[in-house]
Amino acid sequence: MCRQPRPEIGDKDAGFTILEVLIALAVVATVLTAIGALTGATTRGVRSIEQHLVIVETARSVLASLQSSTPLSSTETAGELYGNRWRLDISSFPVGPVIPDSPWVPATVTVRVQSPSGAALNVETVRLQPKTK
Repeated sequence: MCRQPRPEIGDKDAGFTILEVLIALAVVATVLTAIGALTGATTRGVRSIEQHLVIVETARSVLASLQSSTPLSSTETAGELYGNRWRLDISSFPVGPVIPDSPWVPATVTVRVQSPSGAALNVETVRLQPKTK
């Protein structure tokens, strides 16, 4: 068997220099920092959207609880639902010209929902109700 001589490894081909290793570590650290920041921002965004959905669902539930057959009177009620505080204000609608033969009377319905973290939502709508005789 004939052995071939091993090529000699020069200083040039010995491996990575310390400068190359440090640059690679800096690039990896920068990429990991960017990924961490992106993950944190995404988590905060998801939490904010979930909180907003719970507030909207609370307002929807409060408005849905109003019976369409029951006449609304000027009143203010409050409560707590899904961990959020809500307030319902019903007042007479500031009517301009009145339609004399209309069987309907408008009422202003305002719902304010506030979460424990302080986020709030105001919903104002008009509800038509049968005119009482």
